[in-house]
Amino acid sequence: MVKVYGPMMSMDASGTIADAVTFSKWKGRNYVRQRVIPSNPKSTLQVGVRSMFSWLSKAWYLFTAPEKADWDLLAKASSISPFNAMMAENMANWRQHLAPSTYTPALRTGTLAVVTSFVATGGFHQAVLALTLSAFTDNWGAILHRTLTDTAPLTLNTVVAVIDANAIAAFSHTDTGLIAGTYYYWYHLFSRAGKLDTIPIHATGPATVT
Repeated sequence: MVKVYGPMMSMDASGTIADAVTFSKWKGRNYVRQRVIPSNPKSTLQVGVRSMFSWLSKAWYLFTAPEKADWDLLAKASSISPFNAMMAENMANWRQHLAPSTYTPALRTGTLAVVTSFVATGGFHQAVLALTLSAFTDNWGAILHRTLTDTAPLTLNTVVAVIDANAIAAFSHTDTGLIAGTYYYWYHLFSRAGKLDTIPIHATGPATVT
């Protein structure tokens, strides 16, 4: 519903008429535009892509000097920075369901840790995921997936987070903004050389969210 301000033939209005046009104000001036329905910034595919993008952006600052230098040649070939070269190649690989790597090209090697415990606990509009590794080996990170069944295929559409997993420790992640229901969680570990677990591990659960 459009709200009008002023007597009779109002000089001020705001709102949308018939899902077609929108009245608003910018810098004190009234204007009218076609109504635009924005795309969903939290679609499952976007979350999967953005999770890795955000994680890699932070991980770069912990690369060793030799790891950063390894991207120089690729960067010069495209006239971009080593950071941008690393991001571009790893994100292109990620869209092909390949794990990121600190070196280029990725060797896809490494010994990954054994996870001794992976538990999903549901709560109010959220689920807490607790992951415990047996030992630190060549693992670098963990990809967390969420599905609505315990047999769903894991793709970029099911990714909810990418987290650090590069030390002997217990890791956790809170998956928020969930509606009430039952959720199944999985993980893949990956090494600094881009090796990815071939078999996803199912969390103890499922998580019942209220």
